[in-house]
Amino acid sequence: MVSQRLKKDLEFIVELDKMKSIFRRTSVIGEDRQEDDAQHSWHISVMAMILSEYANENIDTCKVIKMLLTHDLVELYAGDTFCYDIVGNMDKRDREVKAADKLYGMLEEDKGKELRALWDEFEEQKTPESKFAASMDRLQPMLSNYNNNGGTWKKYNVAKEDIYKRISPVKEASNELWEFVEYMLEDAYNRGLINH
Repeated sequence: MVSQRLKKDLEFIVELDKMKSIFRRTSVIGEDRQEDDAQHSWHISVMAMILSEYANENIDTCKVIKMLLTHDLVELYAGDTFCYDIVGNMDKRDREVKAADKLYGMLEEDKGKELRALWDEFEEQKTPESKFAASMDRLQPMLSNYNNNGGTWKKYNVAKEDIYKRISPVKEASNELWEFVEYMLEDAYNRGLINH
């Protein structure tokens, strides 16, 4: 007989399959289709594994990857909010907290608390791991936009100062990656991939 704990774990895992159907504004590099949340989470997790050596502080890379794999799970119920959507971001926090309560409440208390703690830590961005995780989350769409001839930057006429504000967590997490970000954004601006 299947234990109640295992049953809850499996129901949670099946629910996570919906991540493949939550589409983001960012396009897959070189393709005319949007990435989904599952692709984004996978990509930033691999990025953390590859780029962790550039972190300014010693970090637990495994913990960073756990944060990256779980931080967008709340979008199962809260939806994906485009980072430059001023109106959508007004109630984003409330929607995501409710979603976190519902989602992590599906699991047995110990597992639910563990995942919720990772989500909360990511959101607060106070620990070296959460800062580095946030930098991966911000860097990945920038790489996509840069390699997609401006992508959402051009499509939504995003100002260079707003892009710099959005990518700012990288500055605190990694000096080397920040140097690359500055090069990338200035090059994108000079090439007309950023409108203003």
